[in-house]
Amino acid sequence: MSATAPPKRRYRMQARAEAAAATKERILAAAWRQFSERPYDDVRVADIAADAEVSVPTVHAHVGTKDGLFVASWVWRMTPEGARRDSARVGDVRGAIRVLYDSYEADGDAVLLMLANERRIPAVHAMAEAGRAWHRDWVARTFAPLLDGVPGAKRERRLVALVVATDLLVWKLLRREMKLDRKAAERIVADMVTATKGAP
Repeated sequence: MSATAPPKRRYRMQARAEAAAATKERILAAAWRQFSERPYDDVRVADIAADAEVSVPTVHAHVGTKDGLFVASWVWRMTPEGARRDSARVGDVRGAIRVLYDSYEADGDAVLLMLANERRIPAVHAMAEAGRAWHRDWVARTFAPLLDGVPGAKRERRLVALVVATDLLVWKLLRREMKLDRKAAERIVADMVTATKGAP
């Protein structure tokens, strides 16, 4: 009997761990839904708990404060997106922009809603800064052939131009304000990206 007890305990521990992971996943998904659809100040931890079908103490036990929920839900949503963006082939301008715009079409409006609070909410500012740094690194990796062999200050200018051309705010301008269809928007961005090669 004692020989079978350890496996049973291991099974129970594994089952508890899996249940806890599933609960946290529901909380993060609910938090992302709330933060992506409503202004930050209108989101309440109680609403996230109700959406996840757990109690408020359970939310706090798994994730912590409202700011902690925001950060955790942002990381939960954006980490797979980062991996997907990294699937773009280096040097394939149109392919990279297509992958990037997949992301913007899925989450661009939600991110813009959150960024509206960047100056007031430190957690939002921290995630925005991390996102900008990640985007710059992604641009440098993905469009490396446009930067290779370009010296010092000229390389930095070209990199900045590439970062700007592929920024979320350009997507917003083209897709939401100018109301261009996606194909036209992507073509314009591709033109902007490739034009950096001829810049002085």
